[in-house]
Amino acid sequence: MKPTHFILRFRLKLPTNEKTWVSRHRVSVSLLSMAALTAMLMLAALRAKAQDGELQKRVTEIKEYLALNKMVLAQYTWQESQTVSVKGEVKKEELFQVRMGPDGQPQKTDLSPDESSGGRKHGIKHRIKEDYENYGKEVAALAQSYGQPDPGRVQQLFEQGSVLLGSAGAPNEVKLVINGYQKPGDSVTIVFNKTQKTIQSLHIATYLNDPQDAVTISEQYAQLPNGPNHVASTVIDGVSKQLTVQMQNSNYQKM
Repeated sequence: MKPTHFILRFRLKLPTNEKTWVSRHRVSVSLLSMAALTAMLMLAALRAKAQDGELQKRVTEIKEYLALNKMVLAQYTWQESQTVSVKGEVKKEELFQVRMGPDGQPQKTDLSPDESSGGRKHGIKHRIKEDYENYGKEVAALAQSYGQPDPGRVQQLFEQGSVLLGSAGAPNEVKLVINGYQKPGDSVTIVFNKTQKTIQSLHIATYLNDPQDAVTISEQYAQLPNGPNHVASTVIDGVSKQLTVQMQNSNYQKM
């Protein structure tokens, strides 16, 4: 005798009052979800407003610091040593006496020994040397143009929404990232000490004439005893030619 197979089909039919309860339950869940979403959006808005207030405060502090520090630094003269290396090999060393000029930019007097000689100044080796020297001067001048951020430019970019605030990873320090400071696509990162109200470091990602010709600049700051905060050291990397310029500032004297 063959076994018989039975297929049972059930359809649950809820009473009208239970259907009403399910419908109301769904409405309650939807209302709760909307309330939760609204609360999340309000919290996000409050956080954004608080961060905007914090950012404005830090931008104001940095602007005040830059203006005051620039004025105090104009009362000093100092020495700057430069070492130019290509692929890790030192090619040139120079020494300069520096002071701030009327335009607010450093003015340098070369103190290096005269290396001119009566030898031949043509040929492939000489042209290559000149090419690297000119490139080194270009990246050094580029670094100098970023070295003292302009307070007005910082405020302008803040108003355009091009300044971001973040943590620098150390207590009492914040990081401001400024995009498009001097060239499209460049960035200036300022690490600022909230307690001391001073810049700790600058990191710049920029380029010469072409974005492919990348240049990175790192500056470390130090405080003079009873004096201004200043750039103690700078490292410039010209990526395309593997050229590095290292600068050290020392022997600060009040004029």
